[in-house]
Amino acid sequence: MAIPTLSPALVSKLEASQTASRALATLTTAQKNAALSAIADVIDANQSSILAANALDIAAGESNGMTAGLLDRLRFTPERLTSLAQAVRDVISLPDPVGVVVRGNDMPNGIHLSQVRVPFGVVGAIYEARPNVTVDIAALCIKSGNASVLRGGSAAENTNTVSVGLIQQALVSVGLPAEAVQSIDELGREGATQLMAARGYVDVLIPRGSANLINAVVLESKVPVIETGAGVVHLVIDESAEISQAVEIAHNSKVQRPSVCNSLETLIVLDTVAPRALPPILTRLVEAGVTLKGDARTREIFPAAGVATDEDYATEHMSLEMNVKVVSDLDEAISHIRRFSTKHTESILTNNVAHADKFLAEVDAAVVMVNASTRFTDGGEFGFGAEVGISTQKLHARGPMGLPELTSTKWLVRGSGQIRH
Repeated sequence: MAIPTLSPALVSKLEASQTASRALATLTTAQKNAALSAIADVIDANQSSILAANALDIAAGESNGMTAGLLDRLRFTPERLTSLAQAVRDVISLPDPVGVVVRGNDMPNGIHLSQVRVPFGVVGAIYEARPNVTVDIAALCIKSGNASVLRGGSAAENTNTVSVGLIQQALVSVGLPAEAVQSIDELGREGATQLMAARGYVDVLIPRGSANLINAVVLESKVPVIETGAGVVHLVIDESAEISQAVEIAHNSKVQRPSVCNSLETLIVLDTVAPRALPPILTRLVEAGVTLKGDARTREIFPAAGVATDEDYATEHMSLEMNVKVVSDLDEAISHIRRFSTKHTESILTNNVAHADKFLAEVDAAVVMVNASTRFTDGGEFGFGAEVGISTQKLHARGPMGLPELTSTKWLVRGSGQIRH
């Protein structure tokens, strides 16, 4: 595939980002926190303008037939904006990763070595229908000393335009360059394509969105990518699980917010407990509006379920749809997960210590849980403040990404005239 030529408009923005990144890299923690405080305050003070812009995006999404799951991700409410501003304030209280010594030692000749955390420089992000990501990534990049270049997609363009403008206003108010946070939404799809080719201008690229978007960025980008993955998430219930607890956890994992990547997609139940466990669990889910599909054994126990295919088991629905699978034992459950998992989050409900240990050891995912809702896979819940995304790859970062994951390292060598012999 031919590498696209970068447009003068994009090059101008990226050069400004590089200049801004050099300024951010030398900021004190107090200066970064002042910027974050200003951003949180400007969000709180301008909720009405953000909501008005968001209403335009919601109306366009509805007229274009956007799914309920995507509309939910796109939608801002006063409560969500208040939480978003608080998430920015939460980042203020987090340790500044820049300058932290990862390791170090003194060589026999007296040279002192230290490996320290440093900003990436310019962080690019490509995402869709997620206006909260605009603020989350901007805040985390500022605290970690990075400039950010954002492509938020046409679905949220009105919301993102207002949000980025307010963020830039906040940055200027504390003496920082507005170009520390920039949007390239006005450059359209071609802007996203060019951003993936902007090696040398952009240090790392983070995609967030559908499996199709993420795969396109991973396969086509010339810029190094931190892959955030789709969430085909499983919950296993064995014969020792408490049924009442399983009802609540399955319901919470699926229903609390079905449009997000840590929402439950497939419930796996061991056959020994299925006749007792499935009726109360699935009844509660159906009452909450969940459409169920299952294998033959599931439908035998719970006839209201539809037929599940391999395609269903491989799908991240992002809606009130869920699959069910009855298996003979834990080995078959783990085998099913290995086949269909996107390596995001997997959980088991069990009071059998051997089963818990086996699940933790053998399941390959960014987050593996015992006796907990899958909804806890989240940067905020993990104590990271806002969240860059949830990495499902194995290099550099895995799981919810916070401030340390937005840094690289460099070696500092302090000598006193030594030469190598």
